[in-house]
Amino acid sequence: MQPSSFRGTVAPLSRTSSAPPADPPPRPAGGVWRGLLSRLVTVVALALAAALVGPAPTAQAAVGLTKVTDFGANPGQLNMYVYRPTSLPANPAVVFALHGCSQNAQMYADNSGLPELADRHGFLVVFAETTFSNHMNKCFNWYQTTDIRRGQGEAASIRQMAAHAVSAYGADAGRTYVTGLSAGGAMTSVMLAMYPDVFQAGAVVAGLPYGCASDVTAALKCMAPGVNLTPDQWAKRVRDANPSWSGPWPRVAIWHGDNDPTVVPLNADELRDQWTALHGLSQKPTRTSVIGPNSTRHEEYAAADDSVAVEVNRVPNIGHATPVDPGSGPQQCGSTGTVNFQASICSSHWIAQFFGLDDSDPGREGLPAPTGLAPTGITDTTVDLSWDAVEGAEGYTVHRDGAPIGTADSTSYTDTGLAPGSSHTYAVAARDADGKPGRLSSTVTARTTGATATCWTATNYAHVQAGRATTSGGYTYAKGSQQNMGLYNMFVSHTLKESPAGHFTIADGTCN
Repeated sequence: MQPSSFRGTVAPLSRTSSAPPADPPPRPAGGVWRGLLSRLVTVVALALAAALVGPAPTAQAAVGLTKVTDFGANPGQLNMYVYRPTSLPANPAVVFALHGCSQNAQMYADNSGLPELADRHGFLVVFAETTFSNHMNKCFNWYQTTDIRRGQGEAASIRQMAAHAVSAYGADAGRTYVTGLSAGGAMTSVMLAMYPDVFQAGAVVAGLPYGCASDVTAALKCMAPGVNLTPDQWAKRVRDANPSWSGPWPRVAIWHGDNDPTVVPLNADELRDQWTALHGLSQKPTRTSVIGPNSTRHEEYAAADDSVAVEVNRVPNIGHATPVDPGSGPQQCGSTGTVNFQASICSSHWIAQFFGLDDSDPGREGLPAPTGLAPTGITDTTVDLSWDAVEGAEGYTVHRDGAPIGTADSTSYTDTGLAPGSSHTYAVAARDADGKPGRLSSTVTARTTGATATCWTATNYAHVQAGRATTSGGYTYAKGSQQNMGLYNMFVSHTLKESPAGHFTIADGTCN
């Protein structure tokens, strides 16, 4: 995510052919210094690009995209590409995908897994693409004021693509979503903040909060070491930029690798603070669990009706990348054929689920959602579940951690073979006589017993980086217990006790 844009600074990269007004003739020494400074900024930006992006990847062309050239006035001079599955229902949902720096639409389509999910679940994907003429490193200009305000620049171009998707492809304007990586993730924040009337939900992958920066220097600081503001301060930056909006804010999923050196994991916490504050929610998660094959830490922040308004997914052992899981399994997707796509968990699968585009869509037609789901018995390796019957149901499908794991003919189910001390999130859907699943129930989280306590002694900074704690307002909080551990820095240390898995308490001098 190289922030340096230079639009309006270095003339060859400006969108407009008109030259900026000339400065008054400088004194010789001042002119020399200005020239040297301009060259130095360019050299630093190019060096940063080489360090963070790495070698240019080999282009792929596996996914067939259609380029659209007449979607609107296009003030941001972006390219629009569409992926349309062979079997596309009438009035489909549409997902906008925004690539990272040094990438393009084709690369993002070939590796992100989104077209695979579109084939499975029948939705349209629009890949917005920026170019060298906009930014020397092909980054979306996520911090340039002229591109991140409603009705201006790149943000306005993406908005016009959304309108075109509805008029030209029959897309459902009420099911329009956006996601992106890195600079594309930061631009996702822009679209959610500036067009909450267009995008119902979004997923920010390795991105940043809206309004974090307005120039190159500030952008670098936002990326690393990060900027720590209060939730109210972050929310105010969105409201001040979009003062006319009084309606509901979009739902937001946040994805971040815990080893990301480019956009540090602190940004996941700041994004959470921004969007929970906009939704009027606490920064303490309603539910926590683990998902996927790599035990990604999954935090849910629920609204009054128990719907998830904000979620945070902290992906272990990956850097600055879109998490993918190549394969043909129900939770697998994507490719590691180029940089910034790392084998881990298929984030696009879970993002599609968060958007409601798979079989867990709470708004789809079918039998109503079961109520009363609760754990009725727990051992070291099993969880017993029960729920209320649904009229007309011929059976039920049980979901664990976002994926179906079995069926039940009655209103009870026993999940077996679990690890001691592990936490799992369950939901249930009723099936009709044709086997079609209905709406998914609210989730419930259960932890098995029998875990042996594990103790960790480290600085608050290290605890946060390892996913054992979170930070908010400059302070550190133990995950699970939410105990205040003091300032978020590397000079304050604590011992944390983990029991059960994913639940940490302060145990200085007492952990055994």
